[in-house]
Amino acid sequence: MAFEGLSEKLSNAFKKLKNKGKLTESDVKSAMREVRMALLEADVNYKVAKDFTAKVTERAVGSDVMESLTPAQMVIKIVNEELTALMGTDETHINYAGKPPTIIMMCGLQGSGKTTHTAKLAKMLKKQGHRPLLVAADVYRPAAIEQLKVVGEKAGATVFEMGQGDPVKISKEAVKHAKDYGNDIVIIDTAGRLHIDEKLMDELKNIKSEVSPDEILLVVDSMTGQDAVNVAKSFNDLLNISGVILTKLDGDTRGGAALSVRAVTGKPIKFAGIGEKLDDLEVFHPDRMASRILGMGDVLTLIEDATNKLDQKKAEDMANRFRQNKFDMNDLYEQLQQIKKMGSVKSILSKIPGVDKQVRDMDFDDRQMDRVGAMISSMTKAERENPTIINPSRKRRIAAGSGMKVEDVNRLMKQFEQMQKFMKGINSRDKRGRRRPLPGLGGMPMDPRSMHGMGSKGSKSSKKKKR
Repeated sequence: MAFEGLSEKLSNAFKKLKNKGKLTESDVKSAMREVRMALLEADVNYKVAKDFTAKVTERAVGSDVMESLTPAQMVIKIVNEELTALMGTDETHINYAGKPPTIIMMCGLQGSGKTTHTAKLAKMLKKQGHRPLLVAADVYRPAAIEQLKVVGEKAGATVFEMGQGDPVKISKEAVKHAKDYGNDIVIIDTAGRLHIDEKLMDELKNIKSEVSPDEILLVVDSMTGQDAVNVAKSFNDLLNISGVILTKLDGDTRGGAALSVRAVTGKPIKFAGIGEKLDDLEVFHPDRMASRILGMGDVLTLIEDATNKLDQKKAEDMANRFRQNKFDMNDLYEQLQQIKKMGSVKSILSKIPGVDKQVRDMDFDDRQMDRVGAMISSMTKAERENPTIINPSRKRRIAAGSGMKVEDVNRLMKQFEQMQKFMKGINSRDKRGRRRPLPGLGGMPMDPRSMHGMGSKGSKSSKKKKR
């Protein structure tokens, strides 16, 4: 996940501060040296890292912090505030035109994910009630127009194209088309290059001059680190971009681009690509990202994901079954499908505050949920509705049908029993009619620790048995 290395190094630096009852100026400066090194290793711009640690140090050695009862926590609070300020303080949104259509011009280097994120943005805006029109203005890259048609159709957005014509004329005609057919947003997918060249920039400047876009969004691959910031500065100098879309923030990126691009260009990160699916685009919240970097989680985004991606009707039906103690394997299967819609296990855990680092660092294989699903699918209707009838011969059949081992089926059955006990614990009441305290979560099927290693050859349980 993004910022993983940076988060770990910052946690180590702050841990040393927490171990000291009272902080000295020397303690703070020593910690800030470690923070600066962590930022540089994350590919943050050198000047940005230097200015950041200087601001934190200046605030942290003040009397309010040094004389505080919890000075280490005050330092972390300051770092959190400065990280948020570094990335833009508040989230920024699309600048909508006073009179439709709102014209959004997408630009970036080839391979940055521009065409895909054009469709992602269209789908996001469509969910908000808009009628976006996608414009195929990349007439040079082979199959670029066809790619936009494919992703546009998946996003449910109309694509305007005139073949391998003049991109400036295509953009101008697209705006006319939008006015005639009631599209309130026009998103122009311009051509990218392997490097910035004069021809590309002249073309982009001509499109900008002709259609006067309300937004010029630069799509930047966050995996490129410091180069991403240099690209953003070059585009901004020539086009005066209005914002940035950072892609691949779910990948193994060090995070330097996210922390540097605002400081270097003065332009906000408006959206972040967090996966390969068209739904995997989110508004960039600097404060929430700062919390993630510092290992504090991001509950608000998790709630928004649940609200937007989960089937509320199914969730209500399942909650009713929970209350009635009618939870069966069908419900577990449905629960797995709902969780998969919210992304990988690691991405969900990264947003939950207080999750053990040991749990977060586990090498989760998201196919584990597929394996559980395969075992449930291999059960008969009667077995799913009443798992107590599953005897050893049935377990062997289920294991063979799902390509798993009998031990995996046994583990699933045990976890399911624990989950049923958990549900009964939620619904039980004491003599006064009050709900009893919730039992612990350990060992539940949705507890990541219980799923870790299921179906894998190198699981700890299998190693113990071999001994």
